[in-house]
Amino acid sequence: MKNYTQVYVKNSLEAAKTYCEAFGAEITLEMKNDSGTAYEHCVLSVDGEGFLALAEAKKPYDVEVIHKMKWETMTFNAFEMGTEERVNHAFDVLSDGGVVIDEIQELPWNKYNATVIDKYGVCWWIAI
Repeated sequence: MKNYTQVYVKNSLEAAKTYCEAFGAEITLEMKNDSGTAYEHCVLSVDGEGFLALAEAKKPYDVEVIHKMKWETMTFNAFEMGTEERVNHAFDVLSDGGVVIDEIQELPWNKYNATVIDKYGVCWWIAI
């Protein structure tokens, strides 16, 4: 069995590029809408393994209201990233236009991690 997450975001084409940049991922499957302006389904992979699927959100949402108040409902954990540099890079990419919940810090369960809600409203816990 395999399991990876899927997010529904506005600006799905841009979001896919952002996540590829943040995590060193590549698009391994893409199905765009008829006009080619959004993903109906897209799969991102890291080292040949599915990492994240995404699609265009059908309904508008307000990141300020929904995600800032309810971010603890769901957070995507990207861990065992290997180096502080990879965590720093992901942090910089994801926090651009987003909201930093926790700056990079040391916790009892991980020596180098942060929590960020990106500009698409997706909450990430990133860690070495």
